[in-house]
Amino acid sequence: MKTFAKNFLWGGALAANQCEGAYLEDGKGLEICDLLETGKDRFIKLDPALELHEGHVYPSHEAIDFYHHYKEDIAMFGEMGMKCLRTSIAWSRIFPNGDDAEPNEKGLTYYEDMFRELHRWGIEPVITISHFETPLALVKKYGGWDNRKLVGFFERYCKVLFERYKDQVKYWMTFNEINNTLKLPYLAAGMVVADDDNAPQRQYQAAHNMFVANALAVKSCHEMIPGAKIGCMLSLSTAYPNTCRPEDVMETYQLRQRSLFFSDVMLRGRYPSYIDRKWEELGVQVQMEPGDSELIAQNTNDYLAFSYYMTSTHIAGMKIRSNTGGHVGADNPYLEKSKWGWPIDPVGLRFVCNELYDRYQKPMFIAENGLGTADTIDPDGRIRDTARMEYLKKHIEALQQAVADGCDIFGYTWWGPIDIVSAGTGEMEKRYGFIYVDKDNQGNGTLQRRKKDSFEYYKKVIASNGQDLELPAED
Repeated sequence: MKTFAKNFLWGGALAANQCEGAYLEDGKGLEICDLLETGKDRFIKLDPALELHEGHVYPSHEAIDFYHHYKEDIAMFGEMGMKCLRTSIAWSRIFPNGDDAEPNEKGLTYYEDMFRELHRWGIEPVITISHFETPLALVKKYGGWDNRKLVGFFERYCKVLFERYKDQVKYWMTFNEINNTLKLPYLAAGMVVADDDNAPQRQYQAAHNMFVANALAVKSCHEMIPGAKIGCMLSLSTAYPNTCRPEDVMETYQLRQRSLFFSDVMLRGRYPSYIDRKWEELGVQVQMEPGDSELIAQNTNDYLAFSYYMTSTHIAGMKIRSNTGGHVGADNPYLEKSKWGWPIDPVGLRFVCNELYDRYQKPMFIAENGLGTADTIDPDGRIRDTARMEYLKKHIEALQQAVADGCDIFGYTWWGPIDIVSAGTGEMEKRYGFIYVDKDNQGNGTLQRRKKDSFEYYKKVIASNGQDLELPAED
């Protein structure tokens, strides 16, 4: 039976806004997540004027201070045996306002040094160019990605990165979870969209502008870094029909099209036929410039990266709701849930891998998969995170099945190899990592790093290339 390739990229995934901290250090400008507070209502509490307020807790400002701890943290990743680290470059570290004439040298140097440290440990950088980190000034000045001017700013940013890091980075991704432009537009497209603000028009216009920017990035990457691979990245946790009632099946299929629309354009190089009816029903008229279609067609992405956390079920006519894990629908009685209410469905990962490979026949990279849960430090100092190891085991088993099914999968990065700030709730106590960070939801703590039991488990999994998945005996 086919199994993981010898050069399979086992690793972990982070985002600058959730780990780096140092939010104004060395010339960095504000970015969109710097305005988000802690709590499930963090997007509702967002100040419409996009201003910071004294006395409020903004978890991205310090996060886990990876900016100053990266050598220590990378050493632990190296000890774990990680083959790659997916992380992002904070756009506002390079161009503090997004539209600056010249890049910030201190920001460029920071990432250069960090990539050098990764290579010293034999860890391949896998870099997301924009991971929910649109410079705040671009939102305040231009309104976000529905403004065509951001295409030029992004292209300049990309060219600076490719020129500076062409000898250090060979795996790139453009926009993190680009399909969240329709679900979480503030994060994915840097847009504050009010309920009465003609949201579909703005969101689909932003999507088109990002498709053009993506194509320009692909073109520049291929020209400037021969042999490099540049992927698109989507949130692709999925939904099943709640019943076999035809209306449930059909509407669930259409719900999936809302996400696959993005990969259809970026991997096939053209707008799918089904979008015409959708736009007509929504009253959407996307403005395109001459040459856009040709540019998109000629510069498709090399691979599909995606996040997978959970599945849900959909009932025709129900309100469509989403969080950072994916679609939130009706309960599935066959699945257990995490402490934060996310259904746990390893078989769903195999299903999604097959669905996507059948559709695109492009290499795939599991860019995010993980379990956010609470951890307890026992009196003896250990963190016995059995649930995390069980989750990892079952999802790698599902991935093995997908590879055996014929899916071309070249990498897997666990979301949060070290505890970081939650994107959805801003919490620290929703922990994903194999490495514990001493910090609470109010921002208190020493930031001391501590290995959990899962650290040694993932180390064993990597060393065996995913073959030894036996869980440690309970003590």
